[in-house]
Amino acid sequence: MPTPQISYLPASATDIDADVSLLLLPPLADDGPDLNPWPGLADALRAIEFSGAPGSFARVPLAGTPGGAVAVAGVGSAAQAGAYRDAAGSGIRALGQVETVAVQAPGALAGTWRAIAEGAGLGGYTFATYKKTGGKRRAARVIVVSTEEVSDDDVHAAQVVVDAVALVKELVAIPADRLGPAGLAARAVAEVAHLPVEVTVLDEAALEAEGFGAILGVGIGSDRPPRFVRMDYAPAESSRHIAVVGKGITFDTGGLSLKPAGSMVGMKYDMCGAAVALSVVRAAAELALPVRVTSYLCIADNMPSGRATRPGDVLTALDGTTIEVLNTDAEGRLVLADGLVAASREHPDVIVDVATLTGAISVALGTRYAGVMGDDAPVAEYLAAAERAGELAWQLPLPTYMRDDLDSPIADLVNAKIGDPAGGSLFAGLFLQHFIGPVSDEENAPTIPWVHLDIAGVGMNKGGPYGSTDKGPTGASVRSLIEFVSGGAQ
Repeated sequence: MPTPQISYLPASATDIDADVSLLLLPPLADDGPDLNPWPGLADALRAIEFSGAPGSFARVPLAGTPGGAVAVAGVGSAAQAGAYRDAAGSGIRALGQVETVAVQAPGALAGTWRAIAEGAGLGGYTFATYKKTGGKRRAARVIVVSTEEVSDDDVHAAQVVVDAVALVKELVAIPADRLGPAGLAARAVAEVAHLPVEVTVLDEAALEAEGFGAILGVGIGSDRPPRFVRMDYAPAESSRHIAVVGKGITFDTGGLSLKPAGSMVGMKYDMCGAAVALSVVRAAAELALPVRVTSYLCIADNMPSGRATRPGDVLTALDGTTIEVLNTDAEGRLVLADGLVAASREHPDVIVDVATLTGAISVALGTRYAGVMGDDAPVAEYLAAAERAGELAWQLPLPTYMRDDLDSPIADLVNAKIGDPAGGSLFAGLFLQHFIGPVSDEENAPTIPWVHLDIAGVGMNKGGPYGSTDKGPTGASVRSLIEFVSGGAQ
């Protein structure tokens, strides 16, 4: 289903054409927001003991309002932009099926309009393609009523961000039997067909001819051959070049290092990073950002068969690095290796890779913080962007003492530490770091600034919905990466 259409009305508007009003309110207090435009609302809320806490929701019958009632969602006492985003999302979701919702936040601080619009848009999206009845449709249109001055460009930017997150949610939710490597590559082409984005798709023959041995080694066991997609948005006067490399495992069985049955459920979502890379370059083009963004989608099925890579086999990556594959279920770092080499060859100003890479990241950070590794300066820039976007992220180290663990007795690297789970996410980050190339072709040039995002914990919400986040695919890191690419300008 499409995302809700987002629009804006100034608070001075007297005619709001909506089926229901949704108010975002903190706990009631004498110095609280002005509720005079809704006579009797404050008394009604006190009568039902509405707490105003995050996640609280109520419908209050109120004459003279759209639908004869007002819906109220709590933002809590520390009502910053993120709280309003969450309240808008949870409130829209709680409303259920409705055509048009007018969202207002009386007394909200300046700068919250964008967060409210994003939260309402995300809360209004749902994926129900395969339900016989089509599923429940949430809001088709969201009108954000605000005292802030909001331009058409502001509305467009909010819509682009919501649509970018929704695109990731949709692609991740599609069953693997209906979206393999070729299908995901075709979808990438289609998503930017109307935009100034140059797309190149390498099939298995081209991958072999050009030396993408790591991607081929992961995808060789599947009847659906791998793909590599390069998507380049290059405005004429770009101020910076950012590369985004995404892991796109359309289904991960673990290969011959087969996952247990329970761990294999949900592995259609292992292409999350590639979906993020696609959505970010599409958003950059839709926003006409003065930044060149090149996304690289490293796509393969990781399946067991008589052709599949065996533990102990050696693959040769795009830069000639040989990799002894000790665990075929550590495949994401293999496809990313080729993608990072390809990105490095274009000497961008910064490389960001994004992947549902390690189960260990959830052990370290839980399910709401993305793991961030890499060079301190671009990592700090990314963390600042994530804070502005309202997404949780945490920097982890890349300890030099662990580099010896990468050594193979017969090849340049091993892809896994067998029997030693300590620092699994850090080991994977160190493995990827090996494939970051120099900033130029000059001898002894420093390596390209690099950020690694492990979103295995945050890419899928297996628990109940919270804030603007539904159960299922989350689209995590999309908003942060758009903020990172734009530098806060949009």
